[in-house]
Formats: sequence, structure tokens, C-alpha cells
Amino acid sequence: MTMRAKRRTHTKRGVSRDPSPYPKGWNRKRVQALIDYYENQTDEEAVAEAETAYRAQDSAMIQVPLKLVTRVQKLLAKRAG
Repeated sequence: MTMRAKRRTHTKRGVSRDPSPYPKGWNRKRVQALIDYYENQTDEEAVAEAETAYRAQDSAMIQVPLKLVTRVQKLLAKRAG
């Protein structure tokens, strides 16, 4: 099943809903818009976006061993509140 396919389940009322668990503030429409943005982005646009992010003064790029990624994500989420 592709990401574009509408996956729905039936509830007790017979109304369908999206079974995907989204983070707070996100929904299927917002996720699809993000997918569409990146699927339609040219290689040049992708490189420019990556370079801009790399040069940002308000963030840092760090390398984390793969086995620690989950722990780092949890720490960041906890810090964000």
C-alpha cells in the first residue's frame, strides 16, 4: 500500500477514521502535504535546502551512533516537554 492510499478503519458508528497515530498538531492532510513537497522537490532544491540547514546559526549538526539514536530522541523529547 502506498503512502497516498487512504487507509481507513471503521468505528462503532460506521464512520471511518485514519488508523495512523500522528504527533500532536499533525493529521493525514498535513503529512500528505509534506510528502508531496519532498516528492516534487528538484535535486537542486533539495541540495539548496540541505545547505541552508547546514549553515543555520540557530542549530547544530551532530553525528550520533545509530544504537544511541532512540535514546537521544527520548532525551530531546523529554527536554522539549
